[in-house]
Amino acid sequence: MSVAGESGRAQQMRAKAQEMKDEAARTSDPKERKRLTDQARRLQEQSEQESRSGGNQNMDPM
Repeated sequence: MSVAGESGRAQQMRAKAQEMKDEAARTSDPKERKRLTDQARRLQEQSEQESRSGGNQNMDPM
């Protein structure tokens, strides 16, 4: 996968996390709000890891 593909994937993950945060803000059920907020946080963390790795996980150093 290319570096551009990796950053695009991270960007999609961040967008989905934001959607979940927005949905959590709209819901009146405290359990659902917490579930969505936690899931959004995990997705945000994954996207940050994806961005930091830069897609270099599969590159051969030699």
